[in-house]
Amino acid sequence: MTSVIKLYRNAKSGHCHRVQLMMALLEIPYETIDLDMENGAHKRPDYLKISPFGKVPAIDDAGYTLSDSNAILVYLVQTYAKDSHWMPQDAKTAAEVQRWLTIAAHNVFSGPCTARLIMLFGAPLDHEKACNTSNDLFEIMERHLAVSDWLAAETATIADIANYSYIAHAPEGGIDLAPYTNIRAWLARIEALPRFVAMATSPIPAKT
Repeated sequence: MTSVIKLYRNAKSGHCHRVQLMMALLEIPYETIDLDMENGAHKRPDYLKISPFGKVPAIDDAGYTLSDSNAILVYLVQTYAKDSHWMPQDAKTAAEVQRWLTIAAHNVFSGPCTARLIMLFGAPLDHEKACNTSNDLFEIMERHLAVSDWLAAETATIADIANYSYIAHAPEGGIDLAPYTNIRAWLARIEALPRFVAMATSPIPAKT
């Protein structure tokens, strides 16, 4: 019998949502443990044993602990859905998946993720730069998705899951998705997957 995975998270984190979404899509039993990060729960010694850098998300799968959202996606698929379409094994497609995981960790993080951190949580970062980074990324993705339904393969992979959450919630960072027809169609395809679970929405900031 599959054990219930513990997911340590912040409910408003896109990094956490991508893990929760993957577990839902794979029908992996899990329970969420929301950390009181405002009061430093993610920096306490007991949590640092699970996530040494004090970051979310982290999982505990029957005693095996792992942090970093993209690493967790790889672990979940390799453990619970090996040889599935979620993580293709042929060299070229696997490389494409890895490329989009890097984009999620870099371009998405410094673009829509950062813009959202600024607008929703008051992070002292450069909003204009984050918006420019986002739009540069979205223009490339828009062209890519004009000829492909998915980011890395002919079907959905962990690349799509890794990139989905912050792009879907880009308007919460003050970034308009209206010009990006193909991106919005790609988001809708992910949202139409069986067992899809949404991330909690936050009010879209008013324009100033």
